[in-house]
Amino acid sequence: MTTPVSENRPTGTSATAPDPGGHAEPQGAAEPAPDPRRWLVLAIASAAQFLAVLDLLAVTIAFPAIGRDFAPAPTSALSWVLNGYTVVLAALLVPAGRIADEAGRRRCFLLGMVLFGLASAACGAAPTLPLLVAARVVQGAAAAVLIPTSLSLALPAFPSRERATAVGAWTAVSAVAAGSGPVLGGLLAAADWRLIFLINVPVVLLAVGAGVRLLPRSERGERQPLDLPGTALVLVCVGALVTACVQAPEWGWAGPATLAVLATGLLAGVLGVRHVRRAPKPVIDPELFRTPGFAAATLGLIGYFVAYGAMMLSGTLLFTEVWHYSVRTAGLALAPWPLTVLVVSALSGRIVRAVGERGTGVIGALCFVAAALWWLLLADADGVGPHYAVRFLPGLVLAGLGTGLYQPVMFAAAGLLPARRLSLGSGVLMVSRQVGTALGVAVLIAVVGDQQAPGMAELRGGWAIAAVTGAGAVAAARALRPRPTGDRTTGD
Repeated sequence: MTTPVSENRPTGTSATAPDPGGHAEPQGAAEPAPDPRRWLVLAIASAAQFLAVLDLLAVTIAFPAIGRDFAPAPTSALSWVLNGYTVVLAALLVPAGRIADEAGRRRCFLLGMVLFGLASAACGAAPTLPLLVAARVVQGAAAAVLIPTSLSLALPAFPSRERATAVGAWTAVSAVAAGSGPVLGGLLAAADWRLIFLINVPVVLLAVGAGVRLLPRSERGERQPLDLPGTALVLVCVGALVTACVQAPEWGWAGPATLAVLATGLLAGVLGVRHVRRAPKPVIDPELFRTPGFAAATLGLIGYFVAYGAMMLSGTLLFTEVWHYSVRTAGLALAPWPLTVLVVSALSGRIVRAVGERGTGVIGALCFVAAALWWLLLADADGVGPHYAVRFLPGLVLAGLGTGLYQPVMFAAAGLLPARRLSLGSGVLMVSRQVGTALGVAVLIAVVGDQQAPGMAELRGGWAIAAVTGAGAVAAARALRPRPTGDRTTGD
């Protein structure tokens, strides 16, 4: 994985070149000695990212077990165990990133970790469904603080020549968490679904203790008046769009409630774009999207995660509803996906060095399209013996290849932003992930319809949708501006 850095320019000039953190350095000037604790800082930040992403997906496969414990709770109420976290996380990512840039990332990160740990303990101990949903909402708010600050807190600790490696490691952790969520969720839910939440507590305690001692004290950004109208429009836009996606399977895509919420989100989005273009200090700085590659990364991640959400859920449904695997077996059957991500992430720097950021992104997205097409053409209703190994496993490996190559390249766009906008830019990219995943899951559920157990025809429809949106991710990767080899810093 690499991050574009202009380091290899002719010497003897008075020009300056900004590094990915937004600091101009005189040509020929030596960088200060790197922070010896930088890898520990990255480990702490990555642990927070892992927990936040893991809890987004691990609960999905444990949903039936949660439903049995709180029976006869209606499905509409039970769904908010998932949706409460998803909607709140997506809606608060941008405001939380903006606040962290101004109030201090270390302080916000530690507060977010403590709140996440408390909410996780409350989820694991919740005696009733309403209390579980309330704890999940708080957990989503805490995750909205952790996710954008984790990368922006770690990057400044690295010299420019090592930031490619840092970004690659951070995105690999995110990708592995996303891919392993259903696997770990299935294994833990086989014993007790509450373990999915309680296992977070000791990790949070270790991370907070290490963070207090090791995390650098980040400087506060310039204090500016909070853009209340812009913040409100962002919250309404993202919250309404994600709510429409996650509730559409229950309300119906053409139902009045879905259309009303969807229209509200779109209207807030239009008004929000108008507002940020006119406001002197908007909540989202339009300059973000003038950074090379940032707009393409934002759109590409939406398309990629639509495909990801549809493919992950369709695989789970195939294993549990069509092939009748146990929850534990289904989790293990998905394991080759995150395991492939681990292997590819270790080699991503060499791949980028060979073919460049744009080429790596295109290859990754094409692998994702190939995975969807493999399942579309070859997967069948028989999951016994060689049918899994021949008809489904190659698709998991292709999906892992795509994840390990595409996500680091696209998320690296945050590393090119000015230092004062790192958390905000990370938040914007994470909104793309949340909206895309929610839409992918919602579209697949709409294709499945009201059937208690989906058939192969419905799952193939989901894979067809994933192939189309994955093609959109290919187009976004092709739109990345190629950079001269001398302007790239590579890392393995």
